[in-house]
Amino acid sequence: MQVETMRGSRHILLVALLAVVSLAVVSCANIGSPEGGPRDYTPPMMLRSTPVPGAVNFKGKKIEINFDEIITLKDQTTRVVVSPAPKEQPIIRAQGKKIVVEFQDELEPNTTYVIDFTDAIEDNNEGNVLDGFSFAFSTGDHVDSLQVSGMVLRASDLEPMRNVLVGLHSNLDDSAFTTLPFDRVSRTNSRGEFTLRNVAPGEYHIFALRDADGDYKMARTEDIAFLDQVIVPTTREFTSQDTVFTFDQRVDTIMSATHTEYLPNDLLLTLFNENHRSYYLKKNERLNRNQLFVLFSAPLSELPTTRVLEPAQHLDEWHKLETREAQDSLVFWLTDSAMIKADTIRLEMTYLYSDDNDSLTLKTDTLTFAQRRNSSEQKLQEKAAKEREKQEKELAKLEEKLERLRKEGKDTTDVAIELEGLRDMLKEKPVVLKITTNQGSCEINDSLWIRSETPIGHISMSGFHLEKMNADSTWTSVDVPTLEPSNQWDVYRYVAPMKLEPNIDYRVTIDSLAIESIYGIACDTVRSEFKLKGEEEYANLHVNCLGFEGKAYAQLLDKTGKVVQTVDVLGSFADFFDVPPETYYVVMVLDANGNGRWDTGNYAQHLQPEDVFYFHNAIKLKKFSDVTLTWNIYDTPVDKQKPEAIRKFLPEDRNSKLKKKETNKPQEEEEDEFNSNGFLNNRTYSGNKYDDVKNGAVR
Repeated sequence: MQVETMRGSRHILLVALLAVVSLAVVSCANIGSPEGGPRDYTPPMMLRSTPVPGAVNFKGKKIEINFDEIITLKDQTTRVVVSPAPKEQPIIRAQGKKIVVEFQDELEPNTTYVIDFTDAIEDNNEGNVLDGFSFAFSTGDHVDSLQVSGMVLRASDLEPMRNVLVGLHSNLDDSAFTTLPFDRVSRTNSRGEFTLRNVAPGEYHIFALRDADGDYKMARTEDIAFLDQVIVPTTREFTSQDTVFTFDQRVDTIMSATHTEYLPNDLLLTLFNENHRSYYLKKNERLNRNQLFVLFSAPLSELPTTRVLEPAQHLDEWHKLETREAQDSLVFWLTDSAMIKADTIRLEMTYLYSDDNDSLTLKTDTLTFAQRRNSSEQKLQEKAAKEREKQEKELAKLEEKLERLRKEGKDTTDVAIELEGLRDMLKEKPVVLKITTNQGSCEINDSLWIRSETPIGHISMSGFHLEKMNADSTWTSVDVPTLEPSNQWDVYRYVAPMKLEPNIDYRVTIDSLAIESIYGIACDTVRSEFKLKGEEEYANLHVNCLGFEGKAYAQLLDKTGKVVQTVDVLGSFADFFDVPPETYYVVMVLDANGNGRWDTGNYAQHLQPEDVFYFHNAIKLKKFSDVTLTWNIYDTPVDKQKPEAIRKFLPEDRNSKLKKKETNKPQEEEEDEFNSNGFLNNRTYSGNKYDDVKNGAVR
């Protein structure tokens, strides 16, 4: 407490000094105003309001709130919420140093209203944010005063979710979330924190909602979070004591204070999307004469069936199918010359479709693909044709000139050279299939691969040769198994299912004509040399994961958050082998159904998304190192787990950034305006609400 007393003394001294400076400035006002001045770091402060905060028996329709400086409202349509929600949204605007709220319809009787500004209020000059400000009044004879608070994180990667609605329902039926607006609602700030204020006593269910349609109710396509447990707002009174010391370290005064803590104050909501999509065919088009494109509204769970209606005469094997990476579109590469030449193609397609009841059924459509006339492409073709015609005429003139010079017995050298160059220019260049393969320094786990610029139709393995260098610098042939597509629908990239040796030089030779595209265009001779890095160039990482039961998998992320390796957690260990030296991060997923991927939740089934955990520190791996670390996944509170370096949504903290830039001093810890001390004390959170309650991590 002595430190606080000294701080207070310094504060008084600073205020006195500022007062002297202010008098000096005023006395010199007639000479000119000073340039610059101390930067303002304080947010706007409310001075008065009409009605007063917490007013009862309010009968008006207009609220005015006055501040000590000119203010602005930032993104008020997404950050300011009124609850309970009026039928028609009130008009909310900033006017100089005040905010005016005008209700457009009659307010409900005997109801506590809250206007929650979250972090929308800023001062006009420096942009200092008044975080967590709300204004409450009642149309009845009392104002509800309880509150609950917590945090919303995205379930898949623990990112804090800002500007998400958080609401309470006193109706505990499951249907309330989908049919009724919230009883009390607020929004999260840039750190994902929320506080629902002025709540009436009772039992509630709590939800988070990214409300795309603005109706304060869940739709299956919207991001949501829910807790199955019933929330009962309560308070707890506690007394704290503080000791004031004299400058010679003797006790001066012991002060006591009584505080009210609003509970629960540590609710964790993990936001997810059910990934519900209505299936329908979005569009179809002919990209060019060789390609038909079909796009669906969602990733395909099964391929549609097709039948060619036009042209009537066509081959049974009329296409090669490509599925794009998002798995929601198909490309039909035409291989039938009759279909390629046809200006119009019609297909009968049967595919999965969501009916009016949102049930999947089979639907059959006739799709028409017309050849598009590309005016710019046509102009280029016409220009090229004219240029060729011009060159052919020039060729004829040179041939006549050459013949004339010969008859006249004159020197024909220059004309003959020019004529030969023009003939080479007009000669049809052979079309070859461009093939690329391994080259240079390759990673230790790389496969032998080839890639074509157009879909591959045929590979003759007799024309594919692989050699490796021996210790005496001679080359030895290596058998190569048949190349296979890298995945079921990859038409460009093929790999050899074989293990290459580290620290070995390899040489690939692909004979001309060994690889052909689906249009019969063959490759030219390809030669390439490459070498796999040695094991000494890599590191191994072993993570001993504690505190969980069941199946799990772990992922190694690079500095951008991209997945580098995925491994199963066997026993308690996640082993990452042959990792390039770099800085990494580790994430683990409790894989409840053992399918090897993160699964989302489902509200109707009361199913929460699978739990995700981040190791809270970066891991720097060096060459030829073997690192083992132990990680209890519950040791770090869930909101502190994900390292800031790979966070996508960093909280807005303009004030502290300005302060740090100007003073170059360490940033002081902010006051916790959201009563979220549950996330800042020694309790630990798994990310799973039910396990936390069961294990006593949450009160």
